[in-house]
Amino acid sequence: MTEDSVVDRAIRFALTAVGARKLETKPSDPFYDRPDDVPATPGSLIRAEPGRFYIDPFKLVPAPARVERIMFTTSDRLGRSIPVTGTVLTPTRPRTKRDDRGLVVFAVGTQGMGTQCAPSRQMAAGREYESIFITGLLARGYNVVVPDYQGLGVDGTHTYMSRQVQGHVVLDALRAAQQLDNPDIPVSGPTAIAGYSQGGGAAASAAELWHEYAPELDVKGAVCGAVPADFPLVAAMLDGSPYFAFLGYALVGLSSDYGIDLGPLLSERGHEVAAALTHQCMFESLRRYAFTRSSTLTADGRSIGSMLREEPFATIVAEQKLGDGRYPRMEALVSHSHLDDVVPFECGRGLAERWAGQGARVRLSANYAPTHAAAALTSYSTAFAFLNGRFANKPMRANTKRYLHSLVEPAGLPAAD
Repeated sequence: MTEDSVVDRAIRFALTAVGARKLETKPSDPFYDRPDDVPATPGSLIRAEPGRFYIDPFKLVPAPARVERIMFTTSDRLGRSIPVTGTVLTPTRPRTKRDDRGLVVFAVGTQGMGTQCAPSRQMAAGREYESIFITGLLARGYNVVVPDYQGLGVDGTHTYMSRQVQGHVVLDALRAAQQLDNPDIPVSGPTAIAGYSQGGGAAASAAELWHEYAPELDVKGAVCGAVPADFPLVAAMLDGSPYFAFLGYALVGLSSDYGIDLGPLLSERGHEVAAALTHQCMFESLRRYAFTRSSTLTADGRSIGSMLREEPFATIVAEQKLGDGRYPRMEALVSHSHLDDVVPFECGRGLAERWAGQGARVRLSANYAPTHAAAALTSYSTAFAFLNGRFANKPMRANTKRYLHSLVEPAGLPAAD
């Protein structure tokens, strides 16, 4: 049996096995301890050491990469320097093309709220459900950095869905990876951004912020999948659905980031659910709170959607909208399924239209893959083709605003070049 077939089987097994049991909190790991001094410069590398990345939850198949976990600085919503962690992956397989295939930062989708849910920890445990995409990047020769978000890894409340913070973390992960003194990752080498779902939002935010926040980075393009660009639309779909936990995460994360006291707003059960969500990973939360109606958690019986339309949340929610006066200065791919059951298709289409209307070079790749998870798998070939084209300096066939409203590409066709 070839190495490739072993890896493929391990990936398929991991996709069904991951989440089968609760991820227990591990004993304290000093790597994640908050440092006494945090450098003021965003993207500064604080520490690095060898790490682990297993494709399967039984830790039988390590990823084909040299693995380093890192701690680096980023900026929170108020511009203060904070430490975050992440993982840098360098392919170990021989590269058949040019030596430098570039560095891709991959922003993962929803992991949960507990520090034990950090992608760097999930990868080491063989439980990162987006391993298939990360491994695909490695197989194509790309160096990869996977950041942990604020509040994951390093202690603190995860600022789930906070647009600015997520964008900062993505860009600062690129900066930090380039400081590793790794000959495969040159300091001024070409980079790209990718992400799906929560990661799609983080990627889109980073794309919008790049020209002001990190203009020294040579960013070739951004892949933004299933972007929750318009939170009220997402909240309406999540309430009472199998994915209610994502709405709970957003309420807790944004409230923490903006200093909103949920005390008078939630019922006793609401406080119990919010407290539990803060310490859980995604699969546990999804199982426990599927089909929950938010009106059963609020003090006055309103839905969370109604609560978000009023102050103090109305202004906060408006600040999270992507494409609202901001757009990427690099080429961008926005992928979304019409049948997405977590993030409405209108979020992705609306974002692409807003970006194109402001002058961005953007391509909307739409499909009819059923469910949010299946749409992720369907989008991979298009994402890989887009990245290959950007690093090869090929021109992208952008959509025009005139045609965006009706464009549908056949699922799986690598038409992004």
